[in-house]
Amino acid sequence: MQKRLLILFFGILSGFTMVAQQTMVTGSVKQPISQEPISDVTVTIEETNQSTQTNELGVFSFSSNLPLGEQVLKLTKDGYVPQRYPIVVNEGQTLTINDMVMERDLAGNDLFTIALSDDELNDDTSGADNISGLLSSSQDVFQRTAAFEFSSSFFKVRGLDSDNGSVLINGIEMNKLYNGRPQWSNWGGLNDVMRNQELTTGLTPSAYNFGGILGTTNINTRASSYREGGRVTYSSSNRSYTNRLMASYSSGALEGGWAYSIMAGRRWGDEGYQDASLYDSNSFFASVEKQFGDKHSLNFTSIYAPNRRGKSSPNTQEVYDLKGIQYNEYWGWLDGEKRNSRIKEVEEPILMLNHYWDISSKTKLNTNVGYQFGKLGNSRLDYSGGTNPSPAYYQDLPSYFLADDDGPDYEGAYLAQQNFLDNGQIDWEYILTANQNNNIDANGTAPAAYVLYEDRADDKQLTVNSILSSEINENILVNASLNYKKLKSENFGEIIDLLGSTVGALNVDSFDNYQYDAQNPDRLVGEGDKFRYNYNLFADVLSGYAQAQFKYNKIDFFVSGSVTNTTYQREGLWQHSRFEDNSLGKGEELTFNGFGAKGGFTYKITGKHLIDVNGGYITRAPSLRNTFSNSRENDNVVRGIEEEKVTSFDASYIFRSPIVKAKLTGFYSTIKDANEVGFYYADGLSGDAIAENETSAFVQEVLTGINKKNIGVEFGIEAQVTPTIKLKAAGSVGQYTYDNNPDLYLTSSSFESEDGSISYGQANLKDYKVAGGPQRAASVGFEYRDPDYWWFGATANFFSNAYVDVNALTRTENFYLDADGLPFNDYDPEVATELLKQEEFDEYMVVNLVGGKSWKIDQYYIGFFASVGNVLDKEYKTGGFEQGRNANYRQLRDDNANPTPTFGSKYWYGRGANYFVNVYFRF
Repeated sequence: MQKRLLILFFGILSGFTMVAQQTMVTGSVKQPISQEPISDVTVTIEETNQSTQTNELGVFSFSSNLPLGEQVLKLTKDGYVPQRYPIVVNEGQTLTINDMVMERDLAGNDLFTIALSDDELNDDTSGADNISGLLSSSQDVFQRTAAFEFSSSFFKVRGLDSDNGSVLINGIEMNKLYNGRPQWSNWGGLNDVMRNQELTTGLTPSAYNFGGILGTTNINTRASSYREGGRVTYSSSNRSYTNRLMASYSSGALEGGWAYSIMAGRRWGDEGYQDASLYDSNSFFASVEKQFGDKHSLNFTSIYAPNRRGKSSPNTQEVYDLKGIQYNEYWGWLDGEKRNSRIKEVEEPILMLNHYWDISSKTKLNTNVGYQFGKLGNSRLDYSGGTNPSPAYYQDLPSYFLADDDGPDYEGAYLAQQNFLDNGQIDWEYILTANQNNNIDANGTAPAAYVLYEDRADDKQLTVNSILSSEINENILVNASLNYKKLKSENFGEIIDLLGSTVGALNVDSFDNYQYDAQNPDRLVGEGDKFRYNYNLFADVLSGYAQAQFKYNKIDFFVSGSVTNTTYQREGLWQHSRFEDNSLGKGEELTFNGFGAKGGFTYKITGKHLIDVNGGYITRAPSLRNTFSNSRENDNVVRGIEEEKVTSFDASYIFRSPIVKAKLTGFYSTIKDANEVGFYYADGLSGDAIAENETSAFVQEVLTGINKKNIGVEFGIEAQVTPTIKLKAAGSVGQYTYDNNPDLYLTSSSFESEDGSISYGQANLKDYKVAGGPQRAASVGFEYRDPDYWWFGATANFFSNAYVDVNALTRTENFYLDADGLPFNDYDPEVATELLKQEEFDEYMVVNLVGGKSWKIDQYYIGFFASVGNVLDKEYKTGGFEQGRNANYRQLRDDNANPTPTFGSKYWYGRGANYFVNVYFRF
């Protein structure tokens, strides 16, 4: 009997010992101030992706298969700011982390999911559009700051354009093949259903594609991923639109494996901050998912977001001084309303079918089919039979009269100034009268002197891909994908308004009298007819990538590779009389082969201190835009075109603790063998191909073999100094320069050479700064979050080292050559150096305020959010470019000698004091 009791005693003791020696991690999550527990928080061990949820007391625990050593706990819950806590797990011990805190994500509820979606759309004709897109969902301090604080100054992360990053929806890349940039407005106004995002920065690995050197963002619209419930939001602003109304509802999981999510939105306003910058946008979204058993799911997504917006003009400093920074030359009064001549209209629906297959618990295959179609149009006035209708035309401004060859004409300058101050907008009534007089004076046969037409690109793109993800073991994860894109892009001008003419417009080049459509000479075209040019662009892209990620206690690392085959072709639908042999029909089929390789590692010095290093090399096809030198008139290809070469490297030091999070990154990147094609009116040209006594022409400037170098440092830090107060700071110091002297040539139908081109040799651009926002930016600020769910924040943002975009032609031999091809006899090198010095904008500071409040009433939420940008109403330049009218030394010297240059640089200014107010009801 005693023996049995002894055995039982030792058995119980052994059981207790085994329990005592079990490795466990337990803890609790609470509100930061009230200390109330937070239930249903997902707690994940990042090393193994093991996860559990907190109970009603906010408590969680892990007790099996725990990784040992330094680990990171990640806390996530909808409506809260995610948190990461470093821990150390020791074998046979229980680690208890009580009272971890999570903050309400009050700002995240209603800030733009895409911070730039409404204001900074990608387009080549507006300074407000010339910005690298950046999603704001990242928890990285610097990335958030760049999205919300730096974007109004058109700051580019690492000085790079948005074509260096990838934006995907459900694994389908949305970057345009024409210019490589995502068209944000295609899903603008759908904030509530675009929140599920996975963002990688720089060269870090993505589970969906190889990506660019700015990283990859995948937006997930799978119906089952949305939280059940609805939301109604109203916003008011004076930025790009004045009103916004959105409503959404998601079903959550339904019986039979169904789920759906729907949303509708509208944004509108007669004008935003800039005069007559109308906004008219509707947005519709629907996603439906059906699950078939445990392994298969099919999801259909449709997005339709047609939008129209009025553009704003860049202006010379003379114009801004007379009219202010809100002035916009593109509009005038008609029938008592402001009518903008430059309207951008986008209507490109997106349809997607996504199949999700869980092959096993560790292997998943995602197959996607996407189809996008529709139109993109940009309107403008054609004045082939009349005078330039621009109210800011240089001959109507005071500077023109002050620069008179016979001496300053003060009376003419005064009258021009008064007329511009009193009027200064497009005279629509004059335009209508001119066209009506043409109808009468020529017995109804004279063509329109003015018409409003639209530059159109009607795209049809099919994308098919499969994305594989497989966890080989607890340490190795493999990703791979195969992708195919096929594009047909119809490009043409279209008459949208004859402006009172009953005859139509003459489809002939009024400058050189060439026939745009030689097979139908002297054709009169009416509203809805094609005008000026008509051609198709075709593109086929086949690509694949593979990637392996390795995760261990002290080090994580990855390697990734990609291959791409790209084919382009132009098909002319009209024969241009200047280029009869190479304008009609299909041109040469161009093929580019690209590959990419990248890798990186994260070394965990301790749970708080990490080192992250990444490097990559990519060769890629040039964009369609920069492949053909003048696609509107012929199928000539850019000379010596080849794949672009991109090299990038970055290294970061990361510190993370429950109180302080910080990251310091050094980066270096080069882009080589790039091409750029630009369009403008040039004056002061030299060369044998210039007709006698003709030194001006509308030209296509082609820069080939461009090398650029970007180097700098960026940092971000935030500290939760008290439960209610957080301090934050971020900044970037960079130097983005041209790294060589690329070759330059011009093409024009006005030139007498056989192919319509003139070569000017090297453009001396080396060491000039690449324009595109400030190269130095910094932000300091704080947030206060009250336990009653109201909050307030303020930031001061500092910007410097922003530069005007230099005109490359003035940095070639054309600058010092006279029309006869010989150097100017009065050329002064010292004066020339000063004339060619790149303009640097003044540094400036912008202060922003933000705040909000939320209420919970039973199971409902009501929230309010407001922000005031540039509260001190600081005036500052965000960008600009040198005009091409003074292309030689003598013209530029004489113009700069005037009190106000006639052809000074044109600028864009940032907004003055502005606001955004938002209220929502969530159920």
